[in-house]
Amino acid sequence: MEHTETTAEHRRLAESPGPDGAWRLWGPYLSGRQWGTVREDYSGNGDAWGSFGFEQAHRRAYRWGEDGLGGICDRYGFLNLSVALWNHNDPILKERLFGLTNEQGNHGEDVKEYWWPVDGTPTHSWMHWMYRYPQAEYPYQQLRDANAARDRTGREYELADTGVLADNRFFDVHVRYAKAAPDDVCVEIEAVNNGPSPAPLDLLPQVWLRNTWTWGHDGRRGAITRLDGPELGAGGLQAVRVCHEWLGEYHLSAEGSPEVLFCDNETDAVALFGSAANASPYPKDGIGRRVVNGDESAVNPEGRGTKAAFWFRFASVPAGESVTVRLRLSHPAPSLDTFGPGFDAVFRDRREEADEFYGTVIHEDVPDADRTVARRAYAGMLWNKQLYRYDVESWLEGDPDVDPAPRERADPGRRNTTWKHFSLADVISMPDEWEYPWFAAWDLAFHCIPLARVDPEFAKEQLVLMCREWAMHPNGQLPAYEWEFGDVNPPVHAWAAWHVYRLDGWRDQDFLIRVFTKLLLNFSWWVNRKGSDDAGVFEGGFLGMDNIGFFNRSAPLPPGYRLEQSDATSWMAFYCQQMFKIAIELSRHDPVWQDCATKFLEHFLQISKATYNFGSHSLSLWDDEDGFFYDVLVRPDGSAQPMRVRSMVGLLPLLGATDVPAWVAEKCPDVTARLNWLRSRRPELVEPVLSGSDADGGGRMLLSLVGPERLRRVLERMFDPAEFLAPYGIRSLSKAEQQVTEDVEGNTVSIQYEPGESTTGMFGGNSNWRGPVWFPVNVLLADKLRTYGRHFGDDFTIAIPTGSDNLCTLEEAADVIDEGLVGLFRPVSRPDGAGARRPADAARIEGSDNPLWSEHPTFYEYFDGDTGEGLGATHQTGWTGLVAHLHNPRLPLEPPA
Repeated sequence: MEHTETTAEHRRLAESPGPDGAWRLWGPYLSGRQWGTVREDYSGNGDAWGSFGFEQAHRRAYRWGEDGLGGICDRYGFLNLSVALWNHNDPILKERLFGLTNEQGNHGEDVKEYWWPVDGTPTHSWMHWMYRYPQAEYPYQQLRDANAARDRTGREYELADTGVLADNRFFDVHVRYAKAAPDDVCVEIEAVNNGPSPAPLDLLPQVWLRNTWTWGHDGRRGAITRLDGPELGAGGLQAVRVCHEWLGEYHLSAEGSPEVLFCDNETDAVALFGSAANASPYPKDGIGRRVVNGDESAVNPEGRGTKAAFWFRFASVPAGESVTVRLRLSHPAPSLDTFGPGFDAVFRDRREEADEFYGTVIHEDVPDADRTVARRAYAGMLWNKQLYRYDVESWLEGDPDVDPAPRERADPGRRNTTWKHFSLADVISMPDEWEYPWFAAWDLAFHCIPLARVDPEFAKEQLVLMCREWAMHPNGQLPAYEWEFGDVNPPVHAWAAWHVYRLDGWRDQDFLIRVFTKLLLNFSWWVNRKGSDDAGVFEGGFLGMDNIGFFNRSAPLPPGYRLEQSDATSWMAFYCQQMFKIAIELSRHDPVWQDCATKFLEHFLQISKATYNFGSHSLSLWDDEDGFFYDVLVRPDGSAQPMRVRSMVGLLPLLGATDVPAWVAEKCPDVTARLNWLRSRRPELVEPVLSGSDADGGGRMLLSLVGPERLRRVLERMFDPAEFLAPYGIRSLSKAEQQVTEDVEGNTVSIQYEPGESTTGMFGGNSNWRGPVWFPVNVLLADKLRTYGRHFGDDFTIAIPTGSDNLCTLEEAADVIDEGLVGLFRPVSRPDGAGARRPADAARIEGSDNPLWSEHPTFYEYFDGDTGEGLGATHQTGWTGLVAHLHNPRLPLEPPA
């Protein structure tokens, strides 16, 4: 991607390249859910959801962050702004997203709301978010009870199943932000009554200060006060003044004459815990009690506090009509110009500039329907940028003034006790703003690919952040996710860094150096996870594939046993190759990096020997009879047993392929000399994995973990519809595996193909790798098929589907995968002839012919292996946002001359 500043948004990006850039001060960094996270868990037993559930959220002050609907905050989360709603039927204000905890959902935790990030730009100069709010009482208990009554073989019971959305009896609440300047944010909240009858609605834009003062660490309390009389500076509005030591003074103005309500962002300990008194007579739930219960004593009559709301009451919104409120957050006090013509001009200009920006980001040849999906994907990824605050040592110790930690929380072996160095207060790309209000390291790496097309500086910053000394463990391990930082995610960081570098125009060698030098530490940590006999075969743990095996691969095995993993070994070969690619690119500019290139070349050769020939104890990970790779369980006596299940584990060796560009012969003479030495002195290492023209001749070469014959045999299974080839991608488990059973030390273990939601509780039952299609590994497989295809050319063809007469090159095979993935979001005719719908939306309400639903693509976590129906998290525009990347032209293969 050419580095350009041709649009207004590109110019704003250039003005604010780093995390503290002016245009990045305010953004959608406020989570949709903060309750039930590890950070807010102060229990002794580690039950995050049980210790701080949804029922407490409107009454209990948060320790580390905040949450709200369609909200924004500053990049450190001191000041927060979002909308609250009341339909005159709910028992509480609708202030945050609701969902089930892991124990409540029959398929793990699950959000029970409908909302869509509609649009946005990377500097957040323009943002649009929409929430679908029922007009009937929100069925909180019904959703809990119905899901509790279902087992894992049943579908989840969703909000639409309750009937409260029938006849379009809901409001669509559109929240839009447009920045007049970096610290001047115009806000518009529009609620549309889609139902057939008039309905009441209260809109309550809320502003509040995060509680930093209660815990004994940060005394900056700040204050929010009402502006009265002459201070308003203009009629026809209400306003509050916000004073904070770090932010300075801001004013939030609201057009019209709403009632302004005040309370404090403090816990209602009397109501929650039966305490004798509260820290404030007007605790956090005061605004809700005033609006819903009519309790006038719940809010501060003196017009001050640390939380405030503008109460707009609409007794009857006509059917098909809308109501709109407007606000403005800025430093100056309100004036006649606050809501003058300039306010509307800001919205008009930012919308037009967003169109202009995406007109350059999304290729002009992309059809309109695909452009819509791509732009929505970018919007979701930008809205999923969340503030992540967490200091593990403080969390383990507890808060001296309020809630000292239970002693057992810091016991050896408990959650995150070995990560006391970890301390973040950063905006991070999250998979989802509700299901995952925390980052996941390998998810984040995939996010950075599409993000690099809209905001390469942010993408680079994210990859570097995971490697910084306050995130990376001193031993070199990258943090996995907050539930257990010490779990193991696949090493995809180097691959992501390489692609981001290319997307950014091959220009930022400083970024490559920063990432590469830190990943040297991470690589060493990974090397120390390999088998004890130095065979070059790796064991690992979770590896990001949840329940793909016979048993939990994160759990310790009995003493003396170990699981040598095809995927762990493949990931490391892949890691070696990506580090090799980065090193030779750096060598193009500075020959000193050639030593690193040869190091990773030789390390790859050692791993490839172990995989290509034998694992430890002379048992190969490759099964020649089956034509597939398997994990191997090694017993204390050295005997070994292959885990014969055809899964993604056996496809991942395909990732170990990289082409060595022709210019290496000239630009990297030390690398070329070492390679020639190895070919001469250690041919048993080199010959099985290196193909291509002679290095001295300057031709392109291929380093490959899988030779042509094995490649063909694996691909025959991969593109067989009876095995891995699904209508919309590659399955994570072969469909032929209807029931596979193994005897492991007298215990019978089994696994079977499950195209949809998980039927086991492993890893909480939140996700399933036993058959569904997952975006990230599909993208990796397609990427590597192109690598093979560029090398073998038209001479290497395979039948797709297997057994047919349709012969495809490997690059065409990669297109088959990509087309399957993008096809998830392209409407297809329904079998009953009643219109068309996206396969991902299936027969659920999102797939309805009703344009109120069909105009909004939904991004799911993973997809049914048979039908393509979206599964898991319903707003996973994290790695599923890769669909936007797939719509754009391929990256250039070579650096600019």
